[in-house]
Amino acid sequence: MFVSGFSFIRNAVKYDYPVVEAITSVLPLCDEFVIAVGNSDDATLQLIQSIQNPKIKIIETVWDDSLREGGRVLAAETDKAYRAISDKADWCFYIQGDEVLHEKYLENIRRAMTLFKDDKKVDGLLFDYLHFYGSYDFVGSASRWYRREVRVIRKDASFYSYRDAQGFRKGDNQKLNVKRSDAFIYHYGWVRDPRAMQQKNESFHRLWHSDEWVDKNIAKAAEFDYSGIDALEKFEGSHPAVMQERIRRKNWRFDFDISFNSLKLKDRLRKKVEKWTGWRPGEYRNYRLLK
Repeated sequence: MFVSGFSFIRNAVKYDYPVVEAITSVLPLCDEFVIAVGNSDDATLQLIQSIQNPKIKIIETVWDDSLREGGRVLAAETDKAYRAISDKADWCFYIQGDEVLHEKYLENIRRAMTLFKDDKKVDGLLFDYLHFYGSYDFVGSASRWYRREVRVIRKDASFYSYRDAQGFRKGDNQKLNVKRSDAFIYHYGWVRDPRAMQQKNESFHRLWHSDEWVDKNIAKAAEFDYSGIDALEKFEGSHPAVMQERIRRKNWRFDFDISFNSLKLKDRLRKKVEKWTGWRPGEYRNYRLLK
């Protein structure tokens, strides 16, 4: 079984992306890892080169600014990395620059890959998500955080990154048929020094909206205000081993009263239904889950 990893990144140093941790967390599963490094304003290319692993294949890219709005450029960069994967790949593991895999799930994923390798009805594997917010001690608990997404897919010319690179589609806009991986992705996109978070937030919105919209709607500030969050839960588990040094270097403080939330009534009802039944009313699913 041949497994390829793939991702894209730009300005990882400037916006403090844990991309080295992201890549190294999935390398034990991969025979190769393709990373599309976009034209950056910092030392992102040197950062990726510093990993010094023979499995890693770097392709240098230039982002198409005409695809900014709607986040389409993120999908375009994902596709560049995906198309550069070896044709002998049985599975392709996609990891974004702020996502990390805990080592405790490696065997679960390897087992699922092996089990469904020859079952062509299965297009990919589905992962659960933990979305960290503010610090490494809290996770988002509101229904607006997506709870599952596809991160392992087959190498297939008809597969492509969908919309803003959250997931994948095939052919004429068809959802992928997937099986559960019994593994979580740890998403650290909302855990940064407040200064870096503010810069990243302003920059990221420019991938969805015009400069005029961003200037009008995104507050200018030296630091990001983490307090405007609706509901969080305390994280009681362990973080991936590759994240330990980054967490040790954490140099800001964020605290939150988990007994408080500002959820609307309909969101509170959704949360109760999910707790009782496991079903999330109105959930968007960018996949078809096979029985």
